[in-house]
Amino acid sequence: MRKWLERRWYHGSAPLLLRPLSSIYGGVSRSRAERDRVQASELPVPVIVVGNISVGGTGKTPFVIWLVERLREWGMNPGVISRGYGGRAKTWPQAVTAASDPALVGDEPVLIAATLSCPLFAAPDRNAAARALLQQHPQIDVLVSDDGLQHYRLSRQLEICMVDGRRGFGNCRLLPAGPLREPPQRLDSVDLVVVNGGSEVPECRAPVIRVRTTVQTAMPLEGGPGRALNEFAGMRVHAVAGIGDPSRFFSALTRFGIEMVMHPFPDHHRFRSQDLDFGDDAPVLMTDKDAIKCAGFADPRLWRVPAVLELAPDALWSVRKSVDVMRQRWDARKGAPVPAQPALDKSAEHG
Repeated sequence: MRKWLERRWYHGSAPLLLRPLSSIYGGVSRSRAERDRVQASELPVPVIVVGNISVGGTGKTPFVIWLVERLREWGMNPGVISRGYGGRAKTWPQAVTAASDPALVGDEPVLIAATLSCPLFAAPDRNAAARALLQQHPQIDVLVSDDGLQHYRLSRQLEICMVDGRRGFGNCRLLPAGPLREPPQRLDSVDLVVVNGGSEVPECRAPVIRVRTTVQTAMPLEGGPGRALNEFAGMRVHAVAGIGDPSRFFSALTRFGIEMVMHPFPDHHRFRSQDLDFGDDAPVLMTDKDAIKCAGFADPRLWRVPAVLELAPDALWSVRKSVDVMRQRWDARKGAPVPAQPALDKSAEHG
C-alpha cells in the first residue's frame, strides 16, 4: 500500500477517494497548530528546529549532526532534543547516549549521540525533553530539535526546513492524498530552507541553500579500519536501508560500480539477525542509522556507510547568518548585551 501511495504521490495524480481525507487532515492540523501555538511556553535558551513538511527521508539527521558541530565551532554549547520515534521506553524523558538501546529511545537519537557525544534527551513531548536536558546540563545555551516542525507546543527561535531536492513535494497535496504534512506555503514562514540533492528548488520567500549527502567509506561493525567504497567496485554486495527513502542510499552506492542486491526495509525497522541472513557471505552495506540497531549481532559481513554532508557555495555563510540573527534577537529580548561575532569570510568558506 505504501509503495502504491508513493507512486501516486510522486509520479501520478492524487487518488480521488483520498482527496476529501486530505481536506479533513488539513483542517485538523491547522486547528491543532493554532491551539498548540497558544499553549507554547518559552524555554530559557533559544531553540533551533530542523524538520520537514513531507513524509519520508530528507537527510535531516546528517544536517542536525553537521549543525551541532558548527554551533560548537561558533562558541556555543548545544544540546539536542528528539521525539525518540519508535522508542518503547515506559518512562519519558530519556537521556540518550551512544550506549542507549535504540529499541527504547529510537535509532536516530542514538546515532546522533554516538556521533556527537553531546547532551541529548528524547521524549514524545519535546518540551519535557528540553527541560530535563537543561536541568541536568545547565551549561547548554542553545537547543537543536531533531524534527518537530509541526510540534508547535515547542517554542522556537529558528526554523530550518529540509526538502528532498530529488523528489520535491510530489503532487503537493496533504496526507493521505499526497506526501505533505503541511502545504508548500509553510516554507514562506520558516527562516531557512535546505534542499538536499537533486534539482528541485521550491519557490518560497525564505532563503534557500543546497546541500548534498554523499558516501565515501565503509566501516566494519565489528570495529577496525574502514575501506573506501571504490574498493567494493565489481563486487557483489547486499545493500540494506531501513530509512525514509531507501533509494537515496542505493543511488549513492551506484556511482562506485558496486554490484548491489538491494534490500529496502521500512523506516525505523527493528532489525534482527535473521533479516540479514541472505544465504551467502557477501558483504552487507547499510546506513549508519540501520547499523546502530545491528551492533548487537555484528559479524564480519556487516559494514556501515556513514553519510557525509557537502554544502554548496555560500551555504555555510547563510546558516551562520541565520544563527547570528537568532542570537541577536534572543539577547535583545532578554536585555543582555549582544556579543560581537567574528565575521565569516565567504571567500574562505568550504563544505
